[in-house]
Amino acid sequence: MPQTSDTLNHLMRPASLSDIAAAEPGVGALRYRELDAEVDRLAGLLAGAGLQAGDVGAVVLPNGLAFLASFMAVVRAGGSAAPLNPAYTAQEFEFYMRDSDARFVIAPDPDGDHACREAAETVGARVIDARLEIGSDGVPAVVLSERGVDLSAVADPAVAAEGDVALFLHTSGTTSRPKGVPLRHVNLMRSTANIAGHYELTPADTSLIVMPMFHVHGLIGAVFSTLYTGGTVVMPPRFSAGAFWDQQREYGATWYSAVPTIHQILLTRADDDGAPGESFRFIRSCSSALAPAVFDDLESRFGAPVLEAYGMTEAAHQMSSSPMPPGDRYPGTVGLPTGLDVAVMSDTDSGQFAAADVPGEVVIRGDQVMWGYHNNDAANTESFVNGWFRTGDQGFINGNGYLTLTGRLKELINRGGEKISPLEVDAALLSHPAVAEAVTFAAPDVKYGECVQAAVVLCADADTESLRAHCADMLAEFKVPDTIHIADNLPRTATGKIQRRHVAAAFVGE
Repeated sequence: MPQTSDTLNHLMRPASLSDIAAAEPGVGALRYRELDAEVDRLAGLLAGAGLQAGDVGAVVLPNGLAFLASFMAVVRAGGSAAPLNPAYTAQEFEFYMRDSDARFVIAPDPDGDHACREAAETVGARVIDARLEIGSDGVPAVVLSERGVDLSAVADPAVAAEGDVALFLHTSGTTSRPKGVPLRHVNLMRSTANIAGHYELTPADTSLIVMPMFHVHGLIGAVFSTLYTGGTVVMPPRFSAGAFWDQQREYGATWYSAVPTIHQILLTRADDDGAPGESFRFIRSCSSALAPAVFDDLESRFGAPVLEAYGMTEAAHQMSSSPMPPGDRYPGTVGLPTGLDVAVMSDTDSGQFAAADVPGEVVIRGDQVMWGYHNNDAANTESFVNGWFRTGDQGFINGNGYLTLTGRLKELINRGGEKISPLEVDAALLSHPAVAEAVTFAAPDVKYGECVQAAVVLCADADTESLRAHCADMLAEFKVPDTIHIADNLPRTATGKIQRRHVAAAFVGE
């Protein structure tokens, strides 16, 4: 493994520059020396266009070679990259661009009118278009252009320091307006090194990227960690279950990381898609709770150890994970801390820590944790206690140091004073053979204040009473859902996560 460096400019320094760094199915691939040279070239052009140290450049591109090269070029030019979901509306783009003070926007569709253009004009940001072309030598290259402007000038990029902001993201906004999260070079490199070391990644590893790279899960958890160790990243523009196994075989992918929703989709289609019985060196799951039933099915069907991880944007992604074999893996837990301190506080007002197996709020501290939210003193005051960052998650640590999450504190269901973890009810529903997806949430109730409801997607015949009876065999009576909604699909975020507040809004009162 390369020596830890504190800026992303040292991310891609493998032992052999002739190895493939990144590939985009159906398009082409770049070796490490080619990717490094391409990033240098683009950084010089961006600096020539006026990008200065500390400027925020929003990157509005799908997964692929153009995204990776453009993102790294913004950072190498001394800027801060702010990747945004290309599917946002103009109004959403405007909020994120304004909140991050974006000065540049790297956009797709040079000949089109992408929604980001309208937002960029509103906030006064320059739009630079990026398209991928294949050169006469067969090597992909990114062509930058700006309407009415000559972008041929080249300048020396600014040199970043470890404390400079390299990545600007936002929280998912599950309970309030999204908050800006500036992540510095040192945050990202320490997190990347921790992830790469924990999963024992080497130049022989190939990661099949199924998560969007505008999110820390895909970007840091799968892309950065692989490049850091000289491996190969395979980046389809979007996840396609129908193409997944062909891509896995074509590139010899050794691992992938995804949210439970994607794992469940692959399981549902496994036989029809001819999925192998022995597939990856390991399978990683993160960003949402993985039900024990799905954990078991993944290991059984795909013949690979499943490692559940726990991460969040404010920690530059991963905070804990199940250990690699031969370490013990326990379904329903998120493993052991990985490179930072993880604890549980029973009282965050006093900073009192909880004893083993006693639930409380999960808190973290370490070099990869953000230094504070962007222009939000109130949130910073609320979020830090005695140097520890409050995650907002409830959980407990057992005597062996394994962390179990029991839910978001603001999502716990309060039924007449009884606190119910929606994750526990989710797991009970998902253990039913007819349930493909399940999400539990609080609904208003005259008698108890809140009651338990759930929404499920079925993969076989079942009715609500049989599902409630199944839950009653596994849960105390007060935890059994009063109402179970059977749906064709569930509302999701762009990263495939299911947010309980969105599901509740969709089903309560129907």
